[in-house]
Amino acid sequence: MNKRLIPKRLVEISLFNIAAMNPAALIEDGEQAYRRRLELAADSILESGAKIIMLTGPSSSGKTTTSIELAETLEQHGTPAQVVSLDNFFIGAENYPILPNGNRDYESPATLDMPEINRCLAELNQTGKSDIPIYDFARERRADHRQHIDLQGGVCIMEGIHALNPLLTELLPDDGVFYIYAGLREEYAQDGVRTINTREIRLCRRVLRDMMTRGHSPEKTLSMWNDVLEGENQYVRIYKPRADLILDTSFTYELGVMAGLLDKALHTLDASCPQYEMMQETARDFVGVHKIPVECVPADSMLREFYGAFHNV
Repeated sequence: MNKRLIPKRLVEISLFNIAAMNPAALIEDGEQAYRRRLELAADSILESGAKIIMLTGPSSSGKTTTSIELAETLEQHGTPAQVVSLDNFFIGAENYPILPNGNRDYESPATLDMPEINRCLAELNQTGKSDIPIYDFARERRADHRQHIDLQGGVCIMEGIHALNPLLTELLPDDGVFYIYAGLREEYAQDGVRTINTREIRLCRRVLRDMMTRGHSPEKTLSMWNDVLEGENQYVRIYKPRADLILDTSFTYELGVMAGLLDKALHTLDASCPQYEMMQETARDFVGVHKIPVECVPADSMLREFYGAFHNV
């Protein structure tokens, strides 16, 4: 398979501010560009003939919603597609490895039931059918019932941070699997000097999403961030070269949406907490960015994964 790589782009914030004066056009351009990337991914999958699609990406890269959007794009091409989350294969929090700092390691592949993943993927590849486990997040353990998957002649998109780990697909033929790495490919600069990188964009996405939809304070999300990045370096990025396609999940106009929301996160933090300075420094990078109201994010945008809850505030 031919690997299609996309170099990162460096956008001048001053130029962004000019474009953001017409937010409708900027938003339309961003959404259409993302749709074209999905079309390219769907064409590449169909060209490969693979039945199993493994899709990964770092935290807050948008891989979950992108998997759903990709499945819908494949359906529009006449190919049935079902998304399966690797989260269903968690072994239960009480069995997770312990980090040197005493915290449970939620990023390790040891959190997953590898033999069960191997079995399900082998069945889906051979017969198009399998019964997969369901994880109960409220109880942090596997549910008593399972979900029956029938690909109906189509493909399975399995998404999760460990999807490119070769241990998951070691029982499958090489030509039966297509690997996708979803990630941000756009960063921002002042006078040619990079000031906002992709990690910072992902951190802001995660802080804002978790604050509104997961009941996590910015303090909690920020306190976990270094462990998340360490897990990505150790378990995710090392397998990026295996990807057959890099799927860009950047939206230029998102910069303005973030600029209008970060103060909400900053104001929830007490100035005495250890994470306050980190959040303040992050918010400072967005000073001078033209703000775009969150209400402008289209109802069918992938970005609703991170900002949809703000529409109800």
